[in-house]
Amino acid sequence: MIGGVDLAIVVISLLGLLAVAGWIARRQHSAEDYYLGGRALPAWALGCSLAANQVSAISLIGAPAFVARREGGGLVWLQYELAVPLALALLAVWGVPVLRQAGGADVYGAVERRLGRSSRRVLAIFFLLGRGLGAGVVLYSSALVVDALTGWGLNACLAVVAVVAIAYTTLGGLVADVVSDVLQLGLLWGGTLLATGLLALHLQSRGRLLQGDGALLTGVDPARLVPLDFGGHGLGDGAVFSFWPMLFGGLFLYLSYYGCDQTQAQRILAAPTAQDACRALTWAALIRFPLVLTYCAFGVLLAALLVAEPGFAARLEGLPPDALVPEFLATYAPVGVLGVAVAGILAAALSSIDSALNSLSAVTLEEVMPSRIEPTSPSAVRVARAGTVAWGIWAALTGWWFSGAGETVIELVNRVGSVVYGPILAVFLLAAFSQRADDRSAAAGAMAGVACNVAAGAFLPGLSWLWWNVLGCAVTWAVGTLLGTEGARLSEPTADDTLDEAIKGAPAHTRVLLVEFGLILAALGALTWWLAARGGAP
Repeated sequence: MIGGVDLAIVVISLLGLLAVAGWIARRQHSAEDYYLGGRALPAWALGCSLAANQVSAISLIGAPAFVARREGGGLVWLQYELAVPLALALLAVWGVPVLRQAGGADVYGAVERRLGRSSRRVLAIFFLLGRGLGAGVVLYSSALVVDALTGWGLNACLAVVAVVAIAYTTLGGLVADVVSDVLQLGLLWGGTLLATGLLALHLQSRGRLLQGDGALLTGVDPARLVPLDFGGHGLGDGAVFSFWPMLFGGLFLYLSYYGCDQTQAQRILAAPTAQDACRALTWAALIRFPLVLTYCAFGVLLAALLVAEPGFAARLEGLPPDALVPEFLATYAPVGVLGVAVAGILAAALSSIDSALNSLSAVTLEEVMPSRIEPTSPSAVRVARAGTVAWGIWAALTGWWFSGAGETVIELVNRVGSVVYGPILAVFLLAAFSQRADDRSAAAGAMAGVACNVAAGAFLPGLSWLWWNVLGCAVTWAVGTLLGTEGARLSEPTADDTLDEAIKGAPAHTRVLLVEFGLILAALGALTWWLAARGGAP
């Protein structure tokens, strides 16, 4: 468990983050400052924030555990990353010009401008319900990891993470969120590389790494080392993590997550210009894959450790797969490294929670009190901070509730995103491209899409939940178009907002993203071919 030196590292890192938030708070004089950083944040920082924001404590322990322990898991998780550059390239082409016309800090204003108030309200409700619940899940899951490493007790860890997250986000707003994202990205990546290096040295000393006779990671199931799986389609065969559902389902999910989810799209609005927003998307894609690759490499070495040290593997029997990384750190991490790991996990938790609280407050302010508060007045900042505190308390309460509900609740809530992301994306697409969709038809389509996904989850167990993103989007588009009326759109795109103009003006970074997709696919294909040639692929 954590000792004096490691505890000092954790405390100093948290105090440093709070000091930064307090310094930032003195520079905020309007709601735009609080929610959008005055639209003056550099593209590289926003890109790091976009890449790091999804890396919560769940992701930190989840990816290595999926590779090393989860049934049917392995390096196939890397297939999911193929969808990221494609999704961000498409967002740079059509999403940024549409989103930048939202007008305020609430990204759903872009939908109201094209369709009407009802469709905006439906999307806002989906977001507030889903993200409000998700913040509690992240809080609870983060507390579980911190408790495993510190032994403080789950309730104490819940309180620590909640208090620090509320204080930090309430003071600093979006700028503090971005700063913490950049810092935690460095902490997590550096800590993971350090842990991976130490584990590799340990395995090599035990003769369990690369062998002279060509053996690769002695004892590890070769199927876990194969990154491409074309053995199923997920359309009723139960192949949840095969190539096609991860590529197409991931594409729709990431289009919606980065372009239509307030927590991420708020950063697109915070960029000084549309070109800076596109650069931020490029930075995010270029950073994300090496980071996930590091997590997966760590997972491969952990799989070798489970074979090399049966005593350690026996300690994990009966525990969920996600217990692997915390138990490894608590058992093998030397003094100092454990402190950095706990600080990184807390930073990851703060990164996800603070973004959720800030975006929940932003949507609440603009949806509940759109005409009662002048955005440029000092009172708007006070109301914004009050909203952040209120949502922080809600997250703490729901996190405490989840603590008594069991592990299955986390698994269930992690799929909620795939229920709503497809329909939300479709409403944005209707607003951007459909000439028939109107306010009521788009809202009806969104509700139909969510209902269809819920029904698929209940009655089609063989359908990969990744396909829900595609299914919900298609149903929403179809209903929104069929029930609409020709010429019902409230406003047409401006000349520089059309798809043709966006394609003509697409800068070099969109090509960079497509090149990155090709390089990732080629690398995964080469690894799969090499394993097959060596007889290591199933």
